[in-house]
Amino acid sequence: MLSLVTSTPQDSSLLRFPHRTTPPHRSRIFGEWWLIIPVGTAVLFFLHGHEWLSDLSNPLRLSAMLGWLLLVIVLSAFAVLRHAEHLAARLGEPLGTVILTLSVTGIEVMMIAAFMYTGNGNASLARDAMFAVVMLVLNGMVGLSLLLGGLRYHEQTYNLQGANAFLAVIMPLAALGLVMPNYTVSSSGPTFSPHQSVFLIIMSLGLYGVFLAIQNLRHRDYFVAPRSSKKRHATILHQHHPSPGGSVWFHTLLLLAYLLPLVILSEHVAVPIDHTLRLWHAPPTLGGVLVAGLVLAPESLGAVRAALANQLQRSVNILLGSVLASISLTIPAVLAIGFFTGSTIILGIDAVDTILLILTFVVSMLTFAVRRTNVLLGAVHLLLFLAYLMLIFEK
Repeated sequence: MLSLVTSTPQDSSLLRFPHRTTPPHRSRIFGEWWLIIPVGTAVLFFLHGHEWLSDLSNPLRLSAMLGWLLLVIVLSAFAVLRHAEHLAARLGEPLGTVILTLSVTGIEVMMIAAFMYTGNGNASLARDAMFAVVMLVLNGMVGLSLLLGGLRYHEQTYNLQGANAFLAVIMPLAALGLVMPNYTVSSSGPTFSPHQSVFLIIMSLGLYGVFLAIQNLRHRDYFVAPRSSKKRHATILHQHHPSPGGSVWFHTLLLLAYLLPLVILSEHVAVPIDHTLRLWHAPPTLGGVLVAGLVLAPESLGAVRAALANQLQRSVNILLGSVLASISLTIPAVLAIGFFTGSTIILGIDAVDTILLILTFVVSMLTFAVRRTNVLLGAVHLLLFLAYLMLIFEK
């Protein structure tokens, strides 16, 4: 008995009951408990959405419906970003960034299709959304990332060949999809004829397929950090993004689980947004800006965080990749919708937006012509973004 009383802490630990720990996979599943919020919201609006949104004349009802839907959509989009980042850490660059950009582009296409089917329809929404993506990303988010990164690190480096590869595909697709329709004569207005639409669909998908092959197979080294800074970037990445738990299949299934409710919610959120824009007599192009801003919010946050962590290469991959995916996949999607529904799809932008697009590409070429960036380059892009916002309301 005396030996039991005077036992050491090591001996007394043998008398304790064994500690039961939750299996790692079970704790990770429990950590996704709030998946029931978007799933539950999607089920409720699938069953009662048309009834709830049939009369939005009451401002409180309109605000409640719009706030509820926007909150759930934004939270789901951030959850998609979180699992896409886990996949990026598992699969490595640049494949992880491709998954992220394809997920965000899928949300964008769903929302554009939903807006086109609601209210009086908007034949130019796809054009406005794609142009908004170019302006928001190439000017707003690139400028903010370069400015914040430059303020913290003075200069940042990235792989010049990767950025040039992105721009080499983005520029011709943007010119053909957003500028060329204004000058074709086969169809009336800033539209394409059926044969021209088929050609653009094939060309957009073909170019994007070739780019993905270059990015992930033949020239992967173009889209990773320069050799001189690989070790430093790997250390920073480990500090800010520790090794994720869960397998590739675990995060893939959860990413899809958060994406599926967005299919239903995108259709319903279009109704109060469209009603609000008409109520406020807002410019028609503002609908495209809202769609682009809503779906790009989590991806933009990821790019800014990467720049602040001195991972400018990942930031460039995310931002330029989102523009490329948006243009090369949204154009075929909306043109296909036009074929199946017999509706007219307006793609051509006006003269003022054309000048702004050309200026954006010229500045982007100058920005990504050197391997080191600084705050000046970021400030120029941000000023172009402010000019775009001003021209939305007054041209």
